[in-house]
Amino acid sequence: MQPIYLDYNATTPVDEQVLEAMLPYFHNKFGNAASSTHPYGWVAKSAVEQAQEQVAKALTCEAQQIAFTSGSTEAINTAIKGVWELYSPRKGKKIITCQTEHKAVLDSCAYLEKFHGAEVTYLPVNTSGLIEMEALEDSLDEQTILVCIMHSNNETGVIQPIQQIAEVVHKHNSIFMSDITQSVGKISCSIDDLGIDLACVSAHKFYGPKGVGALFYRRRNPRVALEPIIHGGGHQRGIRSGTLNVPGIVGLGKAIELATNQQEEYFKHTKQLRTQLEQHLNNRTAIEIIGNQSERLPNTTNIHFKGIDATKMIEITNGAMAVSTGSACTSANLQPSHVLQAMAFPVQDNFSSIRFSLGKYTTEGEINQTIQILDERISMLTS
Repeated sequence: MQPIYLDYNATTPVDEQVLEAMLPYFHNKFGNAASSTHPYGWVAKSAVEQAQEQVAKALTCEAQQIAFTSGSTEAINTAIKGVWELYSPRKGKKIITCQTEHKAVLDSCAYLEKFHGAEVTYLPVNTSGLIEMEALEDSLDEQTILVCIMHSNNETGVIQPIQQIAEVVHKHNSIFMSDITQSVGKISCSIDDLGIDLACVSAHKFYGPKGVGALFYRRRNPRVALEPIIHGGGHQRGIRSGTLNVPGIVGLGKAIELATNQQEEYFKHTKQLRTQLEQHLNNRTAIEIIGNQSERLPNTTNIHFKGIDATKMIEITNGAMAVSTGSACTSANLQPSHVLQAMAFPVQDNFSSIRFSLGKYTTEGEINQTIQILDERISMLTS
């Protein structure tokens, strides 16, 4: 039997409707969207433009503010390094981010810090996983060119107060970027409501294909200019050169349309099942739900099993559950979770937590099976 899949924050299966939309663009409609002299190119270009409209509708922005990338990691690199290249040192050399950001943000900032003289402030978080607004305010000044705070955390599901953060950032005339990768299709991601200037999405997080994503960049109020980090043809208004992945882009557009339309149903479904899992485990004294004092994504729960090695817990399930001890992007790294460390978890406890992330295909029966498996394994490891 296949293991119970509870790692939807790592990746999701491609929705059948998404796959169906993509298939023609691998064979019959195989044109290059940059080929402007014949129908094959026109068809491909039209498909890309339709996907732009679908993404724009989901994020409530303009289609011209969307550039396609290979995923959120590339979009984040483009945003951070693109802003740095154009705004420093003329405006300033300061960047503010948060200790619990995705590694794509942290590593990009560290690169600019090491090789280009950027002055990066890494804001701490409290034990609930939230930044302190006073610390943000104190860190901002006229030399700050960019602030990067993610919308929802991929390991804990904790949601930051993005609207408040945006107001503070804009008061200081700085640019605000937010990684909304985990939020799309789960909670509202209206760009204007959130007050974001730069944002990224990745299709495989909401039942689209891997290897394709999008970057939102605001073109007015304020206008955000970016220096491209990929050169070679000036595609997509010069933001990101390279032949467009038309089948992937079509899949992204269809996936984000479906995810947005199904968002309310998804929220109720996953939250109900997560509550079922958490309430059962909460009956045990050796269990702590990380970040449960904050607003969280409906599908995500990071559970600390006190005194139990999480890796050993997963191993002795004999492959019955597909879960994670942290972010998929850092799973090869045996270091403690930087997210949990920032939330003041002792290092030894970092290895005792498991992230369960549910999806639209998760069933009540699977949650019941998971509860049974966990009960048995906890008893084995604590007896």
